[in-house]
This record gives sequence, C-alpha cells and structure tokens, in this order.
Amino acid sequence: MAQQPEVEEVAEEGTAPKKSNKKLIIIIAAVVILLGGGVAAWLLTSGGHDAEEGEHATEEKHAAEPKVPVFVKLDTFTVNLNPEEGDKYLQVDITLNASEKADADMLEQYMPQVRNRVLMILTSKLASEISDMEGKQILGQELTEQINEPYSEGAQPLTVKETFFTSFVIQ
Repeated sequence: MAQQPEVEEVAEEGTAPKKSNKKLIIIIAAVVILLGGGVAAWLLTSGGHDAEEGEHATEEKHAAEPKVPVFVKLDTFTVNLNPEEGDKYLQVDITLNASEKADADMLEQYMPQVRNRVLMILTSKLASEISDMEGKQILGQELTEQINEPYSEGAQPLTVKETFFTSFVIQ
C-alpha cells in the first residue's frame, strides 16, 4: 500500500505540469492580445508612422510652440504734431514686441537713440495722417522699421516684431 500513495503523487506530479502549461499558454496569449491591441491603437492614432517619424512630429510640435513674448514699454511721448490747422499735440504710450530677450536688452541699452527715432517720426506727422486706424497702423510699421535699424556702424539690426500703441490721444 505504500506504493499506492507514490503512484498518486506521481499522478499528481504528472498532471501538475499540464495545468501550468495551460496557464502559461493562457498568459502568453493574453499578453500577445494586449500587445497586439496596443500596437493597433498606436498605429491608428499615429497614422502608421514609424517611431522615428513620431519623434520628429513631437519635436516639431515643441518647435512650433510660440515663444513667450518679450515686451519693452517705452515712457510716454508727448509731442507737437506737424502744424496743419492750428497746434495739435499727441500723447502716446508705446510698447515694443521684441523677438528675443537679447533684442530687448539692446533696446534698453540704446534707449536714448530709440526715443530719438520715435520722436523724429511722431513730430513729422500731421494729425489727419494718424487719426484713423489705417494711419495708426502705418505709423506703427514705420516705427518698427526705424527701431530695427542698427544703432551703431557694423552693429546687427534689432528684431522688433511689432509696435503697440497702448494709449493714443490727439488734441
């Protein structure tokens, strides 16, 4: 009778590997299905691009993100306009949108020259030229172009993207 328990143990041992093989096959099948589903979902969302193209698309998205704007606020300008029908004056607040922090630093460094250029353009205008929206837009473009000119011989031009009028009063 002592041999019977051994036979039963052998039978149990013999059946145990069959059960683990079934479990192993089920686990492998589940992993394959999950991986296949993941790959299919990735292909659908990425449009079938390979991993390298996906990385480039991510880099392009980061490169396409807008830069934080760099604004330089100028002190208020109060100037006499070019005479037309009596004396008119302009009081204007201007903020410049620099492309880079380095350009903003250069504007600060050359502020007396920047202000001079702005004053020369403002005092050359007639009230009728700058009283409507189109005239203000043209004035803004002129100021931007003039401010971007180099401030010393051989110097690089600045890159001010736009001139904003934050206050504009003609009297």
